[in-house]
Amino acid sequence: MKHSAQGAAGPGAGTAAAAVRIPVQPSAADVARDRDRDESQSREGSRARGRVRGAGEPDWAARGEHTHGEPPAPGPPVPGPSAPGPSAPGPSTPRPRTPVQRSSVRGQVLDALRAALVTGELRPGEVYSAPVLGERFGVSATPVREAMQQLALEGAVEVVPNRGFRVVERGDRELAELAEVRALIEVPVWLRLARTVPAERWAELRPLAEATARAASSGCPATYAEADRAFHRAVLALAGNEELVRIAGDVHRRAQWPPAGSPAARGRADLVADAHEHTALLDALIAGDPDAVRALVGQHFTGARQDSGVLGL
Repeated sequence: MKHSAQGAAGPGAGTAAAAVRIPVQPSAADVARDRDRDESQSREGSRARGRVRGAGEPDWAARGEHTHGEPPAPGPPVPGPSAPGPSAPGPSTPRPRTPVQRSSVRGQVLDALRAALVTGELRPGEVYSAPVLGERFGVSATPVREAMQQLALEGAVEVVPNRGFRVVERGDRELAELAEVRALIEVPVWLRLARTVPAERWAELRPLAEATARAASSGCPATYAEADRAFHRAVLALAGNEELVRIAGDVHRRAQWPPAGSPAARGRADLVADAHEHTALLDALIAGDPDAVRALVGQHFTGARQDSGVLGL
């Protein structure tokens, strides 16, 4: 029985037609429509790629294009296995910082004022204004005022409202009490160190003892006072107690200010005698002679209590 074309298209024929595709030659209109669609999709893709290109990257580099005579943008160098390139520091990598050297005007003024106190150039009982002292030092009044406030905390001067700072007047009794406090603090430490510190450690302090002798020979009380404190600070530092060094140094500094009504400063002969006592003490410590150390330490601090203007031991 022959089947006609209509019979082939009967019920159920739709499913078979969906599975079998018959090639059809497109018309000219279909070709033009497909070309326009492809070009539109290409333009949309280019715009999308341009929106996600890297910062500073030209649009043609994101599209993978370049014009004639214009080389493509070079990419980052890729280090080979034999010559690895430097890696950029990560977020946690500390960057080196160049140290900045700054001189403290306030500190320099403070040192100058302390020296003037020791020499008696700043006279007890006198009032000094920050602007006048600033002109003398060639600085503004601000660092002078800050230095004077530090001296006020140390008890060297007192604030006079609307006038400046008055140098505190010290009597013999006050300086004798400071010398006694120094003895109470330092003598036990010296004697303990004499029993525990080896001779080679004491020998390391020889340059400081010699520095006090040179400072004494110069005849400058301020220079000697600084060298004297440096020697004592080094000795007490052997105890390993930073608070001891700080407190003893503060008392020592206050004991170096001359009392009111006394000569401006001690003479060169007194300074040389004090420096010689340092050298004798160091010799006894190096020799490991506790009896000599005890006698010298007691003599020096007894002298400090009897002589209110003493600068050394």
